[in-house]
Amino acid sequence: MTIFPPDPDFEALRLELARLRAAHGWTYDELAARSGLARRTLIEIEQGRTIGTLKTWHALAHALSTPLDQLFGALCGDHEPPGRCAGSQPTQAT
Repeated sequence: MTIFPPDPDFEALRLELARLRAAHGWTYDELAARSGLARRTLIEIEQGRTIGTLKTWHALAHALSTPLDQLFGALCGDHEPPGRCAGSQPTQAT
């Protein structure tokens, strides 16, 4: 039996980006300058027309001084994040 993971909540992720940008009081132009990303890219992400790459989100996390795990935590907003489900055991790297 194959068990598929829950769908990520990309809507929550884009809303978290908008919330963080607003909390800093930054325009798209300001966040673009601080992240090295194009203004158009930021607009496309916040409006849900694209999701962006991991490199894009890494740049945004640095610009917003937000840990990636906190930012990406929004993806699990409507379900239990991995490793926190009842009965699951945390794994350790060897």
